[in-house]
Amino acid sequence: MIAQIRGVVAALGVTWVVVDVHGLGLRVSVPPATSATLRVGEEARLHTCLLVRDDDLSLYGFATAQERECFELCRSANGVGPKLALAIVGVLSPGKLAAAVRSEDLATLCTVPGVGRKSAQKLVIELKDKMNHLAFEPAASPSQATVGQWREQILEGLESLGWTTKDAEAACQAVAPLAEQTPSPTVPVLMKAALASLARL
Repeated sequence: MIAQIRGVVAALGVTWVVVDVHGLGLRVSVPPATSATLRVGEEARLHTCLLVRDDDLSLYGFATAQERECFELCRSANGVGPKLALAIVGVLSPGKLAAAVRSEDLATLCTVPGVGRKSAQKLVIELKDKMNHLAFEPAASPSQATVGQWREQILEGLESLGWTTKDAEAACQAVAPLAEQTPSPTVPVLMKAALASLARL
């Protein structure tokens, strides 16, 4: 298993990054908040999970080992594929996910696109015992990054997680006052605020 990679960011999208590791370009799927902390030409260090299928090798990367562990735990649940597991990690922090599962907070789990009440109940049943053996500490603050075209990044990130364009635009409108503050917040901070606004819909 490829557990970690470090190299220079060669190309970057909202949900993927190409990391140049000594001349080898590795394309890695990442949550939008992780992508927002990276910059082309700068060094990146990602905790990774390699999924091997008959006709495909897919690499998933995360800012912290806790996020990777949550991704792997979610994938262990019946009916949860890598796309949905990535969405769960993209919406809920490790601590928030663990708290929701342990307290059987279905409403919080249902804030993830693609997770309905029945699938949230299945997540609780299948992950509760596993979560009880884990202690997720608060994640370290992400590195500072210029906001730049924050609206486009937030829109693409939310749509990639499964929200409709209408909902994503409403979330961007909700966080616009925050984005205009001085000093400007980072894109991960705006993404977190946008996710919080969607959770209240």
